[in-house]
Amino acid sequence: MFYATDANDHGLPHDPFKAIVAPRPIGWISTRAQDGSVNLSPYSYFNALSDDPKLVMFSSSGFKHSAEFAIESGEFVANLATGPLARALVKSSAPAERGVSEFALAGLTEAACRLVKAPRVAESPAALECRVTEHFVPKSLSGEPSANHVVIGQVVGIHIDEAILRDGMIDMALAQPLSRLGYLDYAVTESVFPLRRPRTKDASDPWL
Repeated sequence: MFYATDANDHGLPHDPFKAIVAPRPIGWISTRAQDGSVNLSPYSYFNALSDDPKLVMFSSSGFKHSAEFAIESGEFVANLATGPLARALVKSSAPAERGVSEFALAGLTEAACRLVKAPRVAESPAALECRVTEHFVPKSLSGEPSANHVVIGQVVGIHIDEAILRDGMIDMALAQPLSRLGYLDYAVTESVFPLRRPRTKDASDPWL
């Protein structure tokens, strides 16, 4: 099948776009506004952009509290979403009013960060402390602004629970990172296998 997205006439019960761009890492973003209000929300439009400098981004559909607080304060934290925390993560997506902490709604614990004022999720085995470098509204082909707000932050500090380390590396079977699929589906990383990059121009390395 094929369909053009301007008409979006796929004929399926649900739009398959997000099921194709999958799995997507989940940015579990915690922020603190200047008035002290705390917010915690999951974003599946999230990823790393660079490792030098260490940059991550999340995109908010609408000017939601995470984007608002991150831009207002200049800071945010990206907490690692994991399988054991999946239900708490979904609870934190509730459309709570400003001033209502999703930490409390989800039964999670606020932990102080070292370099930013936003709290991190104590139960998460890893967290990235970030300072906002830029934010913008992406445009369509016609030049019209979308309803999305992209926030990019530079990672200035990293927390890792040593319980997920094995032989000096993060063990994905121990960390159990949670990813977003299409529709209402999620996945936990369980099967991991290494593959080296080709060293020859024709990718003829015998171990590939």
